[in-house]
Amino acid sequence: MPQVKANGLTLEYDDHGRPGDPAVLLIMGFSGQLTMWPMSLVNGLTALGFRVIRFDNRDVGLSTHLSEKGPPDVGAAMMAAMSGQPYAGAAYLLDDMAADAVGLLDALGIADAHIVGASMGGMIAQIVAAKHGARARSLVSIMSSTNRPGLPQAAPEITGALITPPASPGREDRIAHFKTLFRTIGSPGFPATEDEIQTLAEGVVDRAPYDPAGIGRQLVAILSSEPRHEMLKAVRCPALVLHGADDPLIPIAGGEDTAASIPGAEFVAVPGMGHDFTEALMPEFIRHAGGFLTRAEQRGKAA
Repeated sequence: MPQVKANGLTLEYDDHGRPGDPAVLLIMGFSGQLTMWPMSLVNGLTALGFRVIRFDNRDVGLSTHLSEKGPPDVGAAMMAAMSGQPYAGAAYLLDDMAADAVGLLDALGIADAHIVGASMGGMIAQIVAAKHGARARSLVSIMSSTNRPGLPQAAPEITGALITPPASPGREDRIAHFKTLFRTIGSPGFPATEDEIQTLAEGVVDRAPYDPAGIGRQLVAILSSEPRHEMLKAVRCPALVLHGADDPLIPIAGGEDTAASIPGAEFVAVPGMGHDFTEALMPEFIRHAGGFLTRAEQRGKAA
C-alpha cells in the first residue's frame, strides 16, 4: 500500500474508486487498522460513485509509531478522567489525530471530503468537521460519542475486555485475544461467522507487529481530550450519526448526544447492531451511510 508524509508523520493508506469522484475519508477507531473497514463497504461506496480512502492512524498498523514518546501512564490518565480533571501527560490528543486526517487530504491534493469515522474515529471525524469545517463535505459519526460528562459508560467487564492485553505477543494468543474482543462487543442481531472472525483476526495480526505502547497512547488521547458537545455546535456540514441500539462499548446515549449537539444532524439507531462491522451489517451501512452520502453530495451540487 502507498504511504504519504502528513502532519510530520508517515501515514499508510489505500485509495479506491475513480480519482475524480467525490472523496470519502474513512477514519478507524481505537487500535484498529485500516483493514477493519471491510472491503464490502468500500466497494459498496465506490459503486455509488465515491472515491474511498482508508488509512492507519498514528501508532497502529503501518503508519508512524511514536515510540520515542515512550509507554503512557494509562492508569493516571484513567484516574484523571474519572475525577474530571485534565491530564497533562498525553503524548498527543484527538485534535492531533484530526490534523493527521487533514494532512492526509492535503498530501493527496483533496480539497474536501465526506468524513466518516467509527468509534474513536468518529471522535476524530467530529473534530475535523467542527475545527476544519472547510474540509468536510459531510460528517458521518458511527458508534461514537461526545464524551460529555455524565453519559452512560460501558459495563466494567466490557471496558476490561477492551484494555486487557493478549496473554502473550505471540501470533496465536493475539488472534485469540482479537476473537474474544470481537465477540464481546459484537452485534447480537448481525453476528459474524466463525470463518469471518478468524480471517479478520489473522489479517490484523499478520499485517503489523503488536505495539501495546502505541495502543496505550491512543487510549490516553481519548481519555485526555476535551468533550465535544460544545465544539460540535460549530459543525455546518450535513451530518449523520449512526449507532447500534445494542452497542455494549459506547451506549446509544453517546450517539444520541452527538446528534443532539450537531445542528440539523440526522440520527439512525440500528436494532441488533453492536460495536463492529460484520458482513451481515454491510447492507445496513450501505443503506444508511451510503444513502446519506449520496443525498449530501446531491445537495452540495444543487447548492
